[in-house]
Amino acid sequence: MAATVHFFFFLCILLISGQTRAQTRTPAVTEAPAPASDSCNGVFLSYTYKTGKIVPPIIKSAPTRQAYRFESTLFALNNDLDELKSWRVFVGFQHDEYLVSASNVVLADGTSLPANVGNGSVFAGNPNADLKTGIETAGDLTQMSVQVDLVGTQFGIGAPDVPLPNNISLVNDGWVCPKPSNQGKSVLEVCCTRDPKFKSNVTLDEEFLPRQDGDLTIMYDVIRTYESNYWAQVTIANHNPLGRLDNWQLSWDWMNDEFIFAMKGAYPSVVDTSKCVFGKQGEFYKDLDFSTALNCDRRPTIVDLPLAKTNDTNLGMIPFCCRNGTILPPAMDPSKSISAFQINVFKMPPDLNRSVLTPPQNWGISGRLNPSYKCGPPIRVSPSQYPDPSGLLSDSAAMASWQVVCNITKPKGVSPRCCVSFSAFYNESIIPCPTCACGCPANTDGTCSTKSPALFLPSQALLIPFENRTTLSTAWADLHHFPVPNPLPCGDNCGVSINWHLFTDYRGGWSARITLFNWDEFPFVDWFTAIELGKAAPGFEAAYSFNGSALNGVNDTIFMQGLPGLNYLVAETDSANPQKDPRVPGKQQSVISFTKKLTPGVDIPGGDGFPTKVFFNGEECSLPRVLPKSNSHRFGSSVLMSVILAIAVFLAMQ
Repeated sequence: MAATVHFFFFLCILLISGQTRAQTRTPAVTEAPAPASDSCNGVFLSYTYKTGKIVPPIIKSAPTRQAYRFESTLFALNNDLDELKSWRVFVGFQHDEYLVSASNVVLADGTSLPANVGNGSVFAGNPNADLKTGIETAGDLTQMSVQVDLVGTQFGIGAPDVPLPNNISLVNDGWVCPKPSNQGKSVLEVCCTRDPKFKSNVTLDEEFLPRQDGDLTIMYDVIRTYESNYWAQVTIANHNPLGRLDNWQLSWDWMNDEFIFAMKGAYPSVVDTSKCVFGKQGEFYKDLDFSTALNCDRRPTIVDLPLAKTNDTNLGMIPFCCRNGTILPPAMDPSKSISAFQINVFKMPPDLNRSVLTPPQNWGISGRLNPSYKCGPPIRVSPSQYPDPSGLLSDSAAMASWQVVCNITKPKGVSPRCCVSFSAFYNESIIPCPTCACGCPANTDGTCSTKSPALFLPSQALLIPFENRTTLSTAWADLHHFPVPNPLPCGDNCGVSINWHLFTDYRGGWSARITLFNWDEFPFVDWFTAIELGKAAPGFEAAYSFNGSALNGVNDTIFMQGLPGLNYLVAETDSANPQKDPRVPGKQQSVISFTKKLTPGVDIPGGDGFPTKVFFNGEECSLPRVLPKSNSHRFGSSVLMSVILAIAVFLAMQ
C-alpha cells in the first residue's frame, strides 16, 4: 500500500513538472507585421485623424451645421529611386473643412491660411519642397519624408464618427495613385507609383525642374546676396493672347519675418514700418534706420510706378518698369507684355547667411477689369541669365531663381465686370445685358427684381444710364405688349457694356456693328476686345474703325483694338446740360464685314452671326440668354418716329 502511494506521488510530480516545462517553454519568435510604408516602392501617403471636439455655438436644431475642431496628420514618404522635386499632395476634404493651420506646407493655389478647403485642396512643401531618396540619405527619414500637422474646423461629423477625406493622392506629373485604403476608422493610406506611360522631359541628373508654361509667369531672381539681406528682381510676363492686367497689384506672404527695405521700379501700396519698430525686427536690427525702410507687413501689396518714374535714378531705371500697372497681351505689343522691378529684402535669424535664400509664398495678382488669376507655389528653377549691364557680350546669372505660374480661372460666385447686348436689322428691340450680369446689391429691399429678365429696349436707350431708362423701357414694353414685372428688373451693374448689332445679311456676305460703352469713371487706354464667332469667324474681312485681325492660336476669335491715336476709351462724363440730361458714357464703334465664300451654309439670323464669347481687356463678358427673333412684329419708320417723339415729349414734361 505504501509503495502504491509513493508511486502515485512520483507520477504526479512528473506530470506537474512536465506541465511546468510545457508552460515555461520558450515560445517561437514571431515578428510584428512590417509597416505598410515599407512595402511601398514609390511614394507612400497617409492621412490620420487624431482628435476632435465640438466648438461653439452649439446648434441642436441643425446637427449638419454643427462645427467641430479636428486635428489630423498628413504623412508623405519617398521610397522611390529618384528624388521627388516640388512634391504636391491632394487631400479630398468633404465636410466643408476650414483649415486654420498646417505645418511644413502651403496651399498650392496661393491661398493664405486660414482658408476654406471644403472642396479639397493641394498642399505643396514649404520650406522643404523636395523629398530625397533613402539611397542618397542612408535612410534618413527627416530628409525622405514630411509630416504635416493640420488643425481646422469641419461640420456635421462628431464623435464617434471620424471625418476622413474621400481621397489622398500625389499630383506631381508622372505618378498614379490607386484608391486609398482604410486602416481602421481613422487612417487612410495609399502607395503611389510612377506611370510607365508618362514621358518626362526632365533628365534624372538635372538639379532643377524645367520652367513651366502658364497664362502668366512670375520670376523671383536673387541677383545680389549679403549676410542679412539680398536684392531680388521680380519679372511678370504675360503669355495668354487674351490675358491682360491694368493697375496690377501683386501680393505674397513672407514666411520668415522678412521685410522690404528698398525698391526700384515698383512700390508698396502702403509705406508702413511700425510692425518692425515694435516687433522682433526692431529688436534685432537695433541700429537700422527704419524711417528709410518701406514695408513690414507679412503680406505686402506691390503696385507699379507711373510712366514719369521710368528714368528716375532713385526709383526707376529698371527695364520694363514703370508702366502704370499695364501688362498687355504679347500680340498687341511684346515689349509691353512684361513688367519688372527690384526689391531689397532684409532677413531675420536664423537665416543670416548669404546662401540661405527662401522666396515668399502664396502669390496673388489682380487688376482693375481683368481676368482672375490663381498662382501656384514658387518652384526652384535654373538661375536666370541677364545681359551684362556693362555692355559686355557675356551674360550675368542670378544667384537663385524661382518661378511662379499663374493661370486664368473663373472663381465660383464671382460675377463678370462687362456685359453684351444683342440687336439686329430685322428686329426693332434691343436685347439688353442680363439682369444683375455683373452682380446686384446685397439687399434690394423690394425696389427691383434680381430674377426677372431685363426689359427689351429701343436703340436710343443704349446711350442712357440704366437708372434713367425706366420711362423708355416701360413705354417700349407697353407699345409692343411686352410683360412688365413688378418690381422692375434690377440693372446689369456693369462698368463696360458692348452692343453687337447684326447690320446686314446678303448672299455673298454679312456685316455687324460693335459699340463699346464705358460707364466707369476711369478711361481705358490701349483697350482691346475679342469676339468668338464659331463657324462664321473664318469669313472675317475687315474692321473699319478698329484694328481687327483673326487671332493666331485661338480658334474662331477676332481680336480688335483702337487704331493709333484712337485707342483711348474715355470715361463717363457729364452731358452738355448736367442739370437736365443724364451722364454720357465713353463710346467707340466700328462696322465689321464678313464674306460667305469660306463659310458656306452659315445661318446668320439663326444665330451664327452672334458671338458665343466676348472679352474686354481679357475679362469674359456676360451674354444675353436669347437672340433677336426675325419674325417679330415690325413697325414702319413713321410709326417709330411718332413713338420716339411721344416719349421725348413725355420726358420733357417729367
